Amino acid sequence: MYVRSRMQTDIVTVSLDTSVTSVFDLMMEHGYSQFPVVEGNELKGLITERVLKDVSPSKATSLSMFELNYLLSKTKVKDIMLTDIITATPDMLIEDAAVLLRTNDVGSLPIVSEDNKLVGIITRTDIIDAFIEFLGTNDHGTRISLEVKDEVGTFAKIANIIKDHGINIHHVSNFDIDDGKSEMIIRLNSTEVEDVINALKNEGYNILSVVKKD
Repeated sequence: MYVRSRMQTDIVTVSLDTSVTSVFDLMMEHGYSQFPVVEGNELKGLITERVLKDVSPSKATSLSMFELNYLLSKTKVKDIMLTDIITATPDMLIEDAAVLLRTNDVGSLPIVSEDNKLVGIITRTDIIDAFIEFLGTNDHGTRISLEVKDEVGTFAKIANIIKDHGINIHHVSNFDIDDGKSEMIIRLNSTEVEDVINALKNEGYNILSVVKKD
């Protein structure tokens, strides 16, 4: 799956000359903690809640409320925005975008075209939703977790056992344990899986858990 299939394209942006006061208003209106800064459609920077806090006067300031509002209204986004931005492209794999988010500890990634035009944004929530779908978490059926050896043909053998019982595999994921073993999680499209479980056990597979969802 690619970023283009999960990114949001209805984006709220600000311009270089947007005032800090206006950005605060947009954050209150939309509930966002950051906005891309654009000139035309070209991405120029990012304005975040953290940046705004850094430039806002402290509570100990001697300025009056009028003076504070005036100061913030005259401060422009272009003067304080972040310009060293982590971005993604529409053709990036969703898992690569997840790594970017995690590695750089950011909540979202602007999505840009080859000529740096802003075409979308993808958030942690968008990626979590994608992985929930990948894993089939909300699907009807049965989740079987089993311990397997990390050997060529292991999944083929398990898949053939399941196929012989006329049940379809919806999703598969695999997680390393240790010593050449891993936990394989298989989601099936049926809750009538007792015969499959017994067949897997008879072949020597260690069934860790079975969870059914109607």
